[in-house]
Amino acid sequence: MIRSMRAAATGLIAQELNVTTIANNLANINTTGFKKSRIEFQDLLYETMRQAGSSRLQGAEVPVELQIGYGTRPVATHRIFSQGEIQPTNNPLDIAIEGDGFFQISMPNGDLAYTRDGTFKLSPDGKIVTSDGFTLYPDLVIPEDATDIHIGADGTVSVMVYGEKTPLDLGGIELVRFINPAGLKAIGGNLMVATATSGEPILGSPGSEGFGTLSQGYLELSNVQVVEEMVNMIIAQRAYEINSKVIETSEEMASIANRLKR
Repeated sequence: MIRSMRAAATGLIAQELNVTTIANNLANINTTGFKKSRIEFQDLLYETMRQAGSSRLQGAEVPVELQIGYGTRPVATHRIFSQGEIQPTNNPLDIAIEGDGFFQISMPNGDLAYTRDGTFKLSPDGKIVTSDGFTLYPDLVIPEDATDIHIGADGTVSVMVYGEKTPLDLGGIELVRFINPAGLKAIGGNLMVATATSGEPILGSPGSEGFGTLSQGYLELSNVQVVEEMVNMIIAQRAYEINSKVIETSEEMASIANRLKR
């Protein structure tokens, strides 16, 4: 009975974390470029009370083992990088990635972070920055007298300057991708950083082999599906209730055993 309580307790903890993950997905349903997560579990060690192949009677062997499990444990939070819906905004500095790839963002400490959030702004010195003021890498400076900004599907950036008849080429936006994007570490602010498990960033131009294209005036929405998350929450709630019922039943059995009289 103590075993069953401990096993059920691990189930309660697991489902609590499961609901927390689902809640985070739902909370970020309107977060641009957000990618939903799924928590993964493994069973714990088993106590073998009888070995398979052991002899119970002369000439007879036990065909299967008698094992008692000790519950479950969370082992990973797997981020799912499926494409989110593309929504028009008509803002020339809103950029959506259609396909694989991440924008590169220069952090204040000089490191690079990565994001799918394309809600960019202009800084006072004309640089393209995130909503938190971090600079898009490589640096692109928009002239003060620019009247129109054009960002091509291949990442090329050009502007029309007042008094000029031909566009001015400013360079291009580069993307990166990872062999294991699920290994990226989220640091908040719609940003992620590379880890040893994500692999080294692979640099490329939008539209080249393995990379998505850019859509100016559009944003990629969260890939969270409300109905799917609600169903997952109901399943997690029921699993939590069942595990709590196991603890109640085990406590009742222990109480009955304590009341036994000779």
